Amino acid sequence: MLENDIFLERFLRRYATGLTVRQARGLTDLLDLSDNDLLDLHLCKRTLAQVDAHLDRTDVLEILGMLRESR
Repeated sequence: MLENDIFLERFLRRYATGLTVRQARGLTDLLDLSDNDLLDLHLCKRTLAQVDAHLDRTDVLEILGMLRESR
């Protein structure tokens, strides 16, 4: 999905070189989601608990926050 590609490109330009292993794991878990679920999370249409309760963790929340800051 083009929107996700744009968000991720901005995120990676800003944060890629400074990600910790824990953050990279959170990012990987987010990227395993469907395009629609990822976009809904990014746009605050749904919560992590609504998409996948296993993702409602601090590492994933931190990355999601960083993605939103990169808009």
